[in-house]
Amino acid sequence: MKKEAIHAFTARITQASRSELTVILYEMILTELADAEEAFQQGELPSFDRGLKQAQKYVSELMATLDYKYAISYDLMSLYLYVNKRIITAIMKRNPEPLDSAQSVLKKLLFGFEGVSKQDKSGPMMRNTQKLYAGLTYGRGTLNETFLDPSTKSRGFIV
Repeated sequence: MKKEAIHAFTARITQASRSELTVILYEMILTELADAEEAFQQGELPSFDRGLKQAQKYVSELMATLDYKYAISYDLMSLYLYVNKRIITAIMKRNPEPLDSAQSVLKKLLFGFEGVSKQDKSGPMMRNTQKLYAGLTYGRGTLNETFLDPSTKSRGFIV
């Protein structure tokens, strides 16, 4: 994953609700899979493997966060296992073709969870974080993130 994407995801995570975190994880998996396919097209097999293994870590995180007191968790686990199997197949065959079906499943799940996250009014999971605002910088025309109250020293995840 490119540095810009990492910074964007990091900023979103600090402000995300529980359901938005799931959406972000899906987007991170899809980004890693797309980057891996791009690396394969450029003949960079180590980057291809690295991207797929990172996507697997994110899929494992989705598996670990399932709450089995809800019946849908079992269905989601089956889908996550399928996606993981397709990623393993792509690694073993050193071919991105098996990723097409995995991406299709992930995109459908992403669409569903985006709808859920729009209805989630629970607020950010992380408390006591710096508020991020995006704005254009002068001279370069790129987005820089600035935050409110830079003197705040105690911030992070508080349960």
